[in-house]
Amino acid sequence: MINASQSAPGCAGNPAPYHIIRGIERNKIVDDDKDRSNFVDRLAGLSGDLQTKVYAWALMNNHAHILVRSGPSGLPTFMRKLLTGYAISYNKRHQRHGNLFQNRYKSIVCQEDAYFKELVRYIHLNPLRAGLVDTLSKLDWYQWCGHAVVMGRRKNEWQDRDYVLGWFGSMEKPARSAYRQFVQKGIVLGNQPHLVGGGLIRSQGGWSQVKALRRIGDRQLSDDFKTRITL
Repeated sequence: MINASQSAPGCAGNPAPYHIIRGIERNKIVDDDKDRSNFVDRLAGLSGDLQTKVYAWALMNNHAHILVRSGPSGLPTFMRKLLTGYAISYNKRHQRHGNLFQNRYKSIVCQEDAYFKELVRYIHLNPLRAGLVDTLSKLDWYQWCGHAVVMGRRKNEWQDRDYVLGWFGSMEKPARSAYRQFVQKGIVLGNQPHLVGGGLIRSQGGWSQVKALRRIGDRQLSDDFKTRITL
């Protein structure tokens, strides 16, 4: 039985927002596994200290994806501590100067329930799309992504896997199987611009409007290619 840490998906006692963020420039932000551990350890510590729920994440070579529900101190505090703390330690270790991350990140709010599952899948498939792993079976064990945790292959006490699995069922094994099947179906979808164009969604009047435009074949360009979505 899944012991969800929050209210059931979509109920009134489970308020928005969820946030997905990417505040990283095109340059490499990790050089090796020591850097990766540093970033993930900071994410883990802050999620507990600031009561921020982490649902999905993927650390890439030049950017990161994180899906969270911010705690009482808010998303700006969480992001400032995470990005600033990591950048200072990275620069010191590599004797580097200057900005590591872009100065600002942007966000919007979306309350469509189905969008949560899409974001989890999109984020967790990033290492496979980027060629960091070459099969879903390898992604099941990949250390620098939250997918392995949802699958039960790795443990991160700070990652709320129960909440994610709760979208796929109430029993552990069937929910895990349904989640993996859902992720597998996303592989053929490739890159999905509608999941990363925060500027597009903001300018078009919200996620529902963007989906309506997609149904009639109206493809728009994002007004800020660095913008990430917050759910």
